Formats: sequence, C-alpha cells, structure tokens
Amino acid sequence: MMDKVSATPAEAVADISDGSTVAVGGFGLVGVPEILIGALLQQGAKELETVSNNCGTDGFGLGVLLAKGRIRRTISSYVGDNKEFARQYLAGELEVELTPQGTLAERLRAGGAGIPAFFTPAGVGTQVAEGGLPRRYDSRGGVAIASPPKETRVFDGVAYVMERGIAADFALVHAWKGDRHGNLVYRRSARNFNPVAAASGRITIAQVEHLVDPGELDPDAVHTPGIQVQRVVPVGRVTVGIEKRTVRA
Repeated sequence: MMDKVSATPAEAVADISDGSTVAVGGFGLVGVPEILIGALLQQGAKELETVSNNCGTDGFGLGVLLAKGRIRRTISSYVGDNKEFARQYLAGELEVELTPQGTLAERLRAGGAGIPAFFTPAGVGTQVAEGGLPRRYDSRGGVAIASPPKETRVFDGVAYVMERGIAADFALVHAWKGDRHGNLVYRRSARNFNPVAAASGRITIAQVEHLVDPGELDPDAVHTPGIQVQRVVPVGRVTVGIEKRTVRA
C-alpha cells in the first residue's frame, strides 16, 4: 500500500509484541517520538529491548516505559539524567549495553544498509573492545553479565574493533513533515538519531507534525525515503521541553 497513514498511534503500534527490539530516535528531549512511546505504554508490550542514544529521562520518552518495568535491555550511549535508570541498572533489574555514540549511530546505519559488521577505532584499548563492562548486576552488587571481548584487527598499522550492525524489529521516529508515502523531513536538531533509527527498523513507524500529500515535499529535502517507512501517524505540533532550567536566585 502506498498510503501508509495509520488512523491513530494505538493502531500503529498494536503489533509490537513482547520481547521486540525497538530502535527509537531522539537526543535528550529533542526529536523524541513521545506520542508513539505513550501509545506503546498503553498497548502493554513488555520485555522490550530498546536501542536509543539515551533511555529517556524520568517521566519522559523511554523513561515512562522504564518506570513501568517494560524494558528488559537497552543499547545506549548516554545514561545520565535518569534516576530510575540508575536504580534499575544497579539493582540488577536492567541489562545495559553501553556503546560509544558515534559507534551506535553507525551500528544503526549499518543494520539498515544490510551490513552485518564493521571496524572502527573507537574503543580500542578500552573495555569496549577488551570486554568486562558490567551489562547486568546481581542483587548483591556483583556483575552477573559482563560484555565479551570483541574481535580486533590492524589495518595499515592502526588497530580497529569490530562492531555489529543493528537491525531492529521496529523503529519509532519523530519527523517534522511526512507524506502519505512515508517520505520524512526532520527539523533542525531533531535530525539526530531519527534517520539512522528509521533505517534500522524492519517496521518503521513515524509520528509526523505535518502530514502532506505526495508530491508536496521537495525530493531534495527528504531525509528518510518512504521505502524505509511502513507507517505514518499525524500527531500535530509537538512542543519540546526544557532539559535543564537554570535561573537566578
């Protein structure tokens, strides 16, 4: 079907099942598909594995799924600003695979391009490559699961570590504009992890602020082509919150 519009967010996420891997766009509070995440919260899927730059904040984004115990495992590069995340991780309730930010972006892009693995210098000589990073703690504070060592190779005298591409079962992204064919345009800094997350999903679901008819988008302005998107949900204008507010005494 060329018309990929879903009537409601609930309809769009209805088939995300327990245990699914879900790639999610956004960086901090910007470009987060919060309405789709809210619909997934109401839908009830659990034991999810999420892939995102950060696992939301307390009370926002993926943080709402985390607070309800719906996330079993996450692959992220930044895990600050979320007290519940820290509590679950240190209590052994959440498995965490920490990945350098650029490496995470490339793992998503590679997965979307059908590339199973690639070599990067990021992490060479650290526990990222050598293994031993705590992925899950036990209830006594010991390490229940540690990251394994990764293959390293030398090319032209430089050491590199092999990283696997990520192909997620589903991807949830936020776009400024989208047409009924699934072509997406991101606005300013919301063009962060959304394009690579969209590429990585076998089923990609996009919430869009402005839904337009096919032909209204300038082809040169399209960031994610419709071939990578299976569902589009119009949600209207979304207001971005303030991540850190600083005021004078």
